[in-house]
Amino acid sequence: MAQPEAVNGAVIDSVTIANTKVLAEAPAMAMGSLYQTIGNSVAMAAANAVYAQQQANVTYQAATTLGITKLYSANK
Repeated sequence: MAQPEAVNGAVIDSVTIANTKVLAEAPAMAMGSLYQTIGNSVAMAAANAVYAQQQANVTYQAATTLGITKLYSANK
């Protein structure tokens, strides 16, 4: 079985630098992901609010139409 050879110091330095870079970028990546998630949640909440307003408007129109119809029919 062959004995392992010594690794060049430049290789060790480059791997260490790459690993350090990944560890250094991790908090920024996590915050970026968090901001995207929050932005998406806010957008969905706004879309749901618009949808609820539209559905309420349909209900209000139907109630108004029914009320006016009853008012006009009561005078006969």
